[in-house]
Amino acid sequence: MTRLGFLLTAILGLASVMTPAPVAAQDTGVTGAAEAAFPDGATFNGIPLKGLTLGQGLFIGQDGSATGQFQAVLLGTSLLGMPQNVTVEGEVRNGAVGGDGSATFNGTATVDMGDGTLPLPGVPFTVTASAGSLALILNATALPTATVTAGSITVQ
Repeated sequence: MTRLGFLLTAILGLASVMTPAPVAAQDTGVTGAAEAAFPDGATFNGIPLKGLTLGQGLFIGQDGSATGQFQAVLLGTSLLGMPQNVTVEGEVRNGAVGGDGSATFNGTATVDMGDGTLPLPGVPFTVTASAGSLALILNATALPTATVTAGSITVQ
């Protein structure tokens, strides 16, 4: 082997050893504290809704597992015209990140209808969250997508 060949082999060998290994895929964090408005006509269990407030903090693993909390208060009006807020407190179990920068996650929640009845535990929920909107499905009832009006939702 010539000196030049030996030198090139040594340089290429050293370069391959010094090249950093690929970084393992990381979990995706989904956080948010926001207010959002529902379109006209939104209801849940017969309660007209105008919007919601939310707080969420969770991690979605590369394997589809997820851990964290989702909390929302649906801002509604009772049949008597008084404020009636429905509180949703959920434990996140699974999730996925969309190519559009959104995150979809699900789990089970306790739902308090805000009317004096006992809260209902074990209600399945699914959320699709993005920087500008939030879609919520509670026990197979899909609410219209709410548009973020204050605060923020981050998926990263």
